[in-house]
Amino acid sequence: MFNRGAWKLAASVVASLLLLGGCGLFGKDEAVKEIDPPQDVSYLKDGQSLQETTENQKEEKDVKKATETVKRELYLIDKNGFVVPQTVELPKTDAVAKQVLEYLVEDGPISEMLPNGFRAVLPADTRVLGVKLEKDGTIIADFSPEFANYRPEDEKKILQAITWTLTQFDNVKKVKIRINGYDQDVMPVNKTPIQDGVSRADGINMEASGVIDITNTHPVTVYFVAQQGNNTYYVPVTRRVPNKEKDDVVAAVNELIKGPSYGSGLASEFQPDTQLVGKPKYEDGKVTLNFNEAIYGSNKKNVILDHVLNSLVLSLTEQKGIESVAITVNGKANLVREDGKPLSEPVTRPEKVNAESF
Repeated sequence: MFNRGAWKLAASVVASLLLLGGCGLFGKDEAVKEIDPPQDVSYLKDGQSLQETTENQKEEKDVKKATETVKRELYLIDKNGFVVPQTVELPKTDAVAKQVLEYLVEDGPISEMLPNGFRAVLPADTRVLGVKLEKDGTIIADFSPEFANYRPEDEKKILQAITWTLTQFDNVKKVKIRINGYDQDVMPVNKTPIQDGVSRADGINMEASGVIDITNTHPVTVYFVAQQGNNTYYVPVTRRVPNKEKDDVVAAVNELIKGPSYGSGLASEFQPDTQLVGKPKYEDGKVTLNFNEAIYGSNKKNVILDHVLNSLVLSLTEQKGIESVAITVNGKANLVREDGKPLSEPVTRPEKVNAESF
C-alpha cells in the first residue's frame, strides 16, 4: 500500500496531466478544440480515492458552469405584433446557436423570463434537432415537424425572429431551414421563399405602405421607440426608400425624422423640422452627422434626448462599415446628454440591444 506522501505525489502527477478542452460557438462537433494548461492541483485526503476526487471535481465544475450566465438577444413578438430584440441572461453553454433557438419556443424555457407584453415565436413542442454552420457563414437550423404548426400571419415574423436571433453571432451571415432533416425552399404554411438563405438584408417588420414601384426602392432599417408599462425599448423597422437616394445614412436619418407610421404603437422624439446640414462624413468606421438646431429636443441648452441619440446609433450602425456615430450642430461638437455629460466622443452600438442600460 502507498503511504500518504506517495498518494499526494500520485495525485499531483495525475492532475498535471489533465488538460481542459475549450469549445467554439456551436459546440464540440463544429468547433476547433483548444487546449488550456492545467489550472489547479488537487490533493487526496486521507481515505479518499482518486476516482472520488475526480468525480467531485467534475461535479464542482458542472455546478459552476450551470450557474454561469451570458447575455443573448432573443427576437420575440411584442404586443403590437413587432419582432423585437430582448436581451436576456441564459445559462452558459458550448452550443449557443441551438440554445437561442430553443428559447424561442412557446411554453419552452423562455416562459419564466418573458417580458410583459411579449410572446415566443416558435410553436409549442417544436424541437431543435440540430444546427450546422457552413464555411460561407450560412447556418442551417433543423426543426421537428411541430415547427409547421403556426398561424399563417406569423410566418414572416417567425422567419425574421430566427434570422435576426442567429445573426447576432458575427460568423453567421445567412439562415436556412430544415424540417426533420429535409431542406426547405419555402416556409411550410404561406410558402415564403427561403431557398438561398435569409439574412438581415431581407429586413424586419417590413413597411411598404405608400410604395408604388417597389422595384425602384431598396430597404433601410431604422429603430423607433415603444413602451410597455415602465419599460421602454427599441423596435427595428425596415422601410423601402427610393433608389435615387444613394446615401443610406441620409435615407435612414430622413426616415427617423419622418417618424413611425400612424397607429403603429411606435414613437419618435425627433422634431419634424430636424435637418442634416451638409453630407455625412465617413472616416475609419465613424460617420459624422451635422444637424440644424432642431436636433435639440429640450429647453435646456445643447441637450440631445437619449431616445434621439440611441435611435440614430442603432439605425446607422445597422449599416455595413459603420461602427460609431458622431454628432455636431452647425459644425460645433458641443452637445450634452440628458444626464448632463458632454457628448464629446463618437457613440458606438451597444453589445446587446434592449438590455437594461444602453
